[in-house]
Amino acid sequence: MVNSEELRVNRVFKALSDPTRRDILQVVARKEASVGELAAPFEISAPAISKHLKVLESADLITRIREGKTHRFQLNVESLKNAEKTIQRLTGFWNRRLANLDKYLETNPPGSKPGKPTK
Repeated sequence: MVNSEELRVNRVFKALSDPTRRDILQVVARKEASVGELAAPFEISAPAISKHLKVLESADLITRIREGKTHRFQLNVESLKNAEKTIQRLTGFWNRRLANLDKYLETNPPGSKPGKPTK
């Protein structure tokens, strides 16, 4: 069963899978920005930008700040840190697996019979 932390991280990776959303995050990483400021560099509709912002909000990557009729967005670094921890765990796992494969190949070079070290 998938726990709530896994669901949060899954939403973060889903949000990060889109290049437009990654570009939006780069903007809000530098400074708070309004919807108009975030939409300006893109040649997509306002509703499309709104959908991207909703995905980023649901992943808790950005926080909406309401100032009257203006909505500004800021980066939520904690969600990125959680995703980074997941990447570090996966990197450690695969580094260990590859190290084990290296050891195996050192003692069992291609062409030799498995289980009978050549050294």
